[in-house]
Amino acid sequence: MQVLAGDLSGGFILRTNGEDATDPELAEDIAYLRKTWSRIKDASLRLRPASVLHQDLNLLQRVLRDMVVEGTQTIRIDSREQFEKLKTFAMEFMPATLQKLQHYSGERPIFDLFNIDEDIAKALGRRVDLKSGGYLIIDQTEALTTVDVNTGGFVGARNFDDTIFKTNLEASQAIARQLRLRNLGGIVIVDFIDMIKDNHRDAVLAEFQKQLARDRIKTSVNGFSALGLLEMTRKRTRESLAHQLCEPCSACMGKGVVKTARSVTYDILR
Repeated sequence: MQVLAGDLSGGFILRTNGEDATDPELAEDIAYLRKTWSRIKDASLRLRPASVLHQDLNLLQRVLRDMVVEGTQTIRIDSREQFEKLKTFAMEFMPATLQKLQHYSGERPIFDLFNIDEDIAKALGRRVDLKSGGYLIIDQTEALTTVDVNTGGFVGARNFDDTIFKTNLEASQAIARQLRLRNLGGIVIVDFIDMIKDNHRDAVLAEFQKQLARDRIKTSVNGFSALGLLEMTRKRTRESLAHQLCEPCSACMGKGVVKTARSVTYDILR
């Protein structure tokens, strides 16, 4: 894309990830890139040779640039130093986000206050409990991610079909959230509980697509297969949460199982 405006000219590469971006979002990115390039050119004239002209943004700046949207209400930072640095960055590059920045100075640790550690622990586990009593089992492999939906102890509906329908509806919301929290990419297979009625299946699919629409990462839902499995893909952007925070177990070598005591005993005897 070629852009000419006043004494500014230049080209911009639009990748497929931006095909759904709105004009204001593109204009904001262009403004950011122009300001960054202007600073680089200015530094190249002022600084001595072998000086740093530009370096990538740190984590906080990337979060502010890439993840803050119009619906974001507040960004709380518990470090005064980092808060001032982010405030300076926002004033120059993203003034619209200034009013969202808040410095948290409470005595209680901010992760504890908002249950962040608890949410991280849940996002690393296989099982995700639903409020209704049902639960999800999420398994991540090299090739794909599988999500199995179970009713658990949920029997509160008038009949079993309604129980299944309500569990699947709740699961569709939870699955979309878990995909974002865990940053799961690639092929995702969801095994919803079998639904007999077509209108129930259509409603669950519509709810799932509605929840996925909130995802910043591109997703594609292929619908239910002949076996009743829902197939979808989510663009890989970086390593999943589990790959970032965990490492393979030295005992099971990442398989998730270890030999029984009897098997180990036989190995010793042999």
